[in-house]
Amino acid sequence: MAADIVFLNGEVVPVDHENNVEQSIAIKGNKIIAVGSNQDTSSYITEKTKVIDLQGKTVLPGFIDSHLHILHGTNKLGVDCKELQIKSIKDLLQALKAKKLETPTGQWIRASGFNEMTILEGRYPTIDELNEISTEHPIYISRTCNHICVVNSKALEIAGINENTTDYENDQIERDQTGKLTGRLIESTNMKMAEAAKYSGEELLRSFKLASDEFLSYGITSIHDAGGHGPDHFRNIFLAVQSGEVRVRVYAMICSLNNSEEFIDKMIDAGIVTGIGDDKFRVGPAKIFTDGSSSGPTIATRKPYTSNPNDYGILYYTQEEIDKILTKAHQKGYQITAHAQGDRAIEMVLNSIESSQKKYPRKNCRHRIEHAGITEPDLQERMKNLDVIPIPNPPFFYEFGEGYIKNYGERVDHMYPLRDYLNQKIIAAAGSDCPVTSCNPLLGIHVAVNRKSKNGINVGGNQRISVLEAIRMYTWNGAYASFEEERKGSLEVGKLADLVVLDNSILNTEEQNIKDLTVTMTIVDGEILFERSTSKYENIKQ
Repeated sequence: MAADIVFLNGEVVPVDHENNVEQSIAIKGNKIIAVGSNQDTSSYITEKTKVIDLQGKTVLPGFIDSHLHILHGTNKLGVDCKELQIKSIKDLLQALKAKKLETPTGQWIRASGFNEMTILEGRYPTIDELNEISTEHPIYISRTCNHICVVNSKALEIAGINENTTDYENDQIERDQTGKLTGRLIESTNMKMAEAAKYSGEELLRSFKLASDEFLSYGITSIHDAGGHGPDHFRNIFLAVQSGEVRVRVYAMICSLNNSEEFIDKMIDAGIVTGIGDDKFRVGPAKIFTDGSSSGPTIATRKPYTSNPNDYGILYYTQEEIDKILTKAHQKGYQITAHAQGDRAIEMVLNSIESSQKKYPRKNCRHRIEHAGITEPDLQERMKNLDVIPIPNPPFFYEFGEGYIKNYGERVDHMYPLRDYLNQKIIAAAGSDCPVTSCNPLLGIHVAVNRKSKNGINVGGNQRISVLEAIRMYTWNGAYASFEEERKGSLEVGKLADLVVLDNSILNTEEQNIKDLTVTMTIVDGEILFERSTSKYENIKQ
């Protein structure tokens, strides 16, 4: 049998059970047909075979980001504070004014990736500053965590939020000392505003392609999409995959950023359940939000914040409400999951999973907890006993590490505790939560191994893991979290030909330099979909 592609003279890391390191790999169609030495694959080479000499470079299974938002692509349609390197309120206001010039009157001006902790003034823009830019255009600025926003008066008007609004807790609609709205909205009201400011279906499809192309440039071949704005978002992802605009594999969570329980009920009533689909698009778990943002900070904790003895964060639901939503989904055969960052929220989700299993016992559920930020030993023990899969976010430490130390103190020693998970034999699958932070898995691996912020500050160094352990969390473990480990996640004969080629040897790179490695080629289903050129990134299969 002739191979279509054979890689020789490389550092092939299969992520198999023995943690072998091989030299060569052969692909035929969309499957892997051989892995081993150059001699092991030589018999598959004919004059029609594309032979690539790796010269010692690394080949890995395609990266699986187990928690991100393909809505990341919409950032490229508005003002992207990270891409533009916004460093001050003045920079932001200038960028918004420039965007106004190309935006028809009455249409949204949107900005994303704003972080008040990294800009000169150390604050949010005021509603008055935004109103000076326009009172005819609604303006929406999303904080980097996507749990907080600041808007102008026109946006508040469109969303139906005013000084008399009492549907939400007072601390979710910020007011000044006189009771006037500041334009800053937190958690539930932020989600309401995000839905009001959502993009059209046509814009979403365009943004999904932009996101997919970027994912491929970082070696990501599969994503677990963590939700957008309900059924429209879910449907548009499927259509984008079906049309070929999205070329990464998608495991799509049943989740809405606002009123997720309504979406879950609709899917249950329609008879849709986790696992329906194919290798390109598959229905994922039913997901709700239980608390806030780790960097906000708005997560629900059992002890008060180190930075504020009166602050325990925000909860979206009571225990009874969480039980009602998740137990119903569990009973109907779904994998269930929840955004839970603080230890109080994690405890509540574990309570719900445990009670669901007692009422309706099921095997191999692989229920998940997204993020599982502060996971102390008692919670780890419960995760292990319930076979729960946590989805930690290693790159958070790089961008938010100093804030974690400030807000949570010594609890950083059990934040996204990768070493503890390994010691407990808990299978954890890593995700970026992009666009909250970079989707680059090599940055995630770098931080998992080094556990330092971008400023070199150690953040819970007791949780460091090895390079091979980190690679597994971004590959095989991600496949396991979506019930697909027999199909992908490792480079083994018979599995899907999803793989990534790096520009150097990852195992021989100094640990502090892992983030500087780059992807030179990404293959999905045996097709080379990305090959690096002199440009930022180039997709060669159009």
